Amino acid sequence: MTYIREACVESIEQALVAEENGADRIELCADLDAEGLTPSRELILSAKSHLNIPIRVMIRPRAGDFVYNNAEIKQMASDIAFCKEAGVNGVVLGILKEDKTINIDAVEKLAEIGKPMKFVFHKAIDETPAILESVKSLRDLGVVNGILTSGGENTASEGIQKLKNIIALAGDMEVICAGKITTTNLEELHREINAKAYHGKRIVSGLE
Repeated sequence: MTYIREACVESIEQALVAEENGADRIELCADLDAEGLTPSRELILSAKSHLNIPIRVMIRPRAGDFVYNNAEIKQMASDIAFCKEAGVNGVVLGILKEDKTINIDAVEKLAEIGKPMKFVFHKAIDETPAILESVKSLRDLGVVNGILTSGGENTASEGIQKLKNIIALAGDMEVICAGKITTTNLEELHREINAKAYHGKRIVSGLE
């Protein structure tokens, strides 16, 4: 198997179907209609006890932008500590400043709390003014294990060239390509991009 298929799910039922149909990893969220929020602690524990594949948990306290106040960052820290205790594989989050650049200080603090879990910076990176600069700053920080991105475009297929540039820059970070990737276009995209991981709500069959 040349790449990882990460299924984005919001229930234990979806997670089990994804695992059964060949997903290599789960991103567990609540409320996918709002692009994914932090799931309940019950759901995290249930997924941990039922699944045999790695689970990464979305840490996002509310819908809307990715500029968080101190109370929200405190909530994120508490959720990350819970995930670490629950033994999940990693957490997925993104924090920006008012000017849409990455809030490096907050990322560093939250990554520290989560160690040794995997720490993935999500599609908030697609909103930053200079995506390749953002990738470099995360790479140089040395605490981020992965980036979830569609190359700053609406879909991975529109972002192919940028995704290839991001992979070339990312160093040891895993670039997880996202953006309307499904069972029908995955192989074709992989031939173009040659990434190590792909992410989607329909990345394996049975999740339609």
